[in-house]
This record gives sequence, structure tokens and C-alpha cells, in this order.
Amino acid sequence: MLVIRPITDADYPALMRCAEESGHGFTSLPVNEELLRNRIEHSIESFKTTVTEPGNEGYLMVAEDTETGEVAGTTAIEAAIGLDNPFYSYHISKVVHSSHRLGVNNVVKLLTFGNNYTGCSEICTLFLRPEFRGGLNGRLMSKSRFLMMAEHRERFSETVFAEMRGVSDEDGNSPFWEWLQEHFFSIDFKLADYLTGIGKKGFIADLMPKLPIYINLLSPEAQAVIGQVHEKTRPALRLLEKEGFSCRGYVDIFDAGPTVECDLRNVESVRHSFRCKVVIGEHTSAQQYLIANTSFEHFRATAAAAAVDKETDTVHLSQEVASALQVKAGDMVRLLAQ
Repeated sequence: MLVIRPITDADYPALMRCAEESGHGFTSLPVNEELLRNRIEHSIESFKTTVTEPGNEGYLMVAEDTETGEVAGTTAIEAAIGLDNPFYSYHISKVVHSSHRLGVNNVVKLLTFGNNYTGCSEICTLFLRPEFRGGLNGRLMSKSRFLMMAEHRERFSETVFAEMRGVSDEDGNSPFWEWLQEHFFSIDFKLADYLTGIGKKGFIADLMPKLPIYINLLSPEAQAVIGQVHEKTRPALRLLEKEGFSCRGYVDIFDAGPTVECDLRNVESVRHSFRCKVVIGEHTSAQQYLIANTSFEHFRATAAAAAVDKETDTVHLSQEVASALQVKAGDMVRLLAQ
């Protein structure tokens, strides 16, 4: 059984392993000891902090195999991005160049540099190690964040977004970045991506073109990958699309991968999750649920069979599941049917 829980200092070796396995383009998991340890410490403090509105808190979690104690992956939420360090993106817009006299009417797409997601909540750092991919594990990793957000809405923004990894090859080269590098930068994609991951973003504001870029002036290779996702990211994108997320014209400034967003109240898992009181005992139900306790500092979530009684607003959980969630009889849990 996998259980999602807040990260601890003891999880550093496992987080580093996830960073190494995640590969190029996974900006939020750079292979950097100082950054990863700082991120763990920031998360620990964030989970302890009492807040009434989203701030610069970052909630980093891991999935632990309860049988072996092995960490299977990681997932996270940033409560409100761009407050301490600027968050950049490109927005795709259109302009019309027309001449009635010549009978010419051309619609041209532009990339405009900006900080439009400042203050929004970001779901990020979702990585599940290959040997654990299967069953409900991927859904648990992704949707557990929405159970947390549904239960503790005051900690998160009205708008939730996710950056999807864009197209790059096995060596970590991005067709989109290659065009930017040729015209505006002198560093390769892997280094730019790494510098961003460790928080050194000053070069972006210094070197990135401030005026809109006409997309039709980019190389054909760069144009072809705008708004496209890395092949390893497609399952994560499909999950988010089923949740109601969509791309509203924003893409990453390095690899042009799409940014998808949704109002928190409209996220499917938020809308359809519900609370029940725990009854501990054996049951025969085969219905699978994603289940989370209602604690924040000691958040726990897992996927398991449960027997829900809608008339009494109770749910029967086995002792094993109750122990994994750190709940006792009479406690409340939040559920989402699968």
C-alpha cells in the first residue's frame, strides 16, 4: 500500500534518487543537494505554519510503500508562486495584419513574456518511480493534492495550474530553446533549466527578449513543439485534463511545454470528494476510493477499498487502512470514488 505523507529530513536520499531518475527538463527536481535539502526544510516549516491565506508555503510530499518503507515517488503544491522569486511564462496571442487596399489579411501568433500566474497555486514535482507505476498509484499521487486542497481551501489560491514538461530529446536538448539560445543566450538548455531549478533566475530577466516574439519567425523545429508535451508527461496531462484543466495559451519559456489551469472549485476531484465519519472494521466492499485524513500537518492519503454508507455519512475502513491514515473511529476522512 502506498501512503502519501509530508516529506521529512530522513527522506533526502530518496528525494535525490527521484531527482536523478526524473531526467532532463524536470526543473523542480534538480540534482543539487543544497536545493533539495532546503526544499525539504521549507516544506517541514510550511506544514507547521498556521495560515489564513496562501503565501510562499511549499508542501512537498512523498509516497511511501507501507510494506517495505521504500519511497516510491514525490508530489508537491506551491501555495502561491512568484511572491519571492518571479515566475515567468509566455502567452500565445494573435495580431492581425491587414490591408483592404491590397486584399491582404494575415493572422499572426505572438509569444509575450510575462508574470501572469503570480499568486496562483501550482501543483508540481509529480514523479513516480517506474517500478511503482500501475494500479491506482499514479492517480493517488496526482489526486491526493486535490483532496488536500479541498479540505484546506484557505491555504490555496482560487486558480491552480501546472507546468507540463515540453519536448526535449534523450540528451536533454530542446528545439524551442535552441532557437532562443542562438538569438538571445549563450548557454545550453540543460544549464538554463538547472539554473532555474536552483533559483538563479536573474539571467532570464537580463537576457530574455522583452518585446513579443512573432512565432512565424522561429525555426520550423521550434514552432512544431510549442504547446506540446514530453512523451513521458502525456499520462500526467491526461489525468489533469480529466480534472478539468486546460491550456489557456501559456507555455514554458524554456521548452514551450503547455501550462494548464483550472479554478480550484471546478476541479473534478474537489467537486466530487466528500467527508465521512470513520468506522473501523472488516467489510466486503470492493469499491476503491482515494482516502485522506483531515489533518494538515500530519496529512495522509492512500487508495483502498472502503464501504460508504451515504445515509449515515460513515465509512467502514479496515484496521490496516485506518492505521495507514492515522485515524481512529469517529474521525473524519475525505474520500473520492474511483
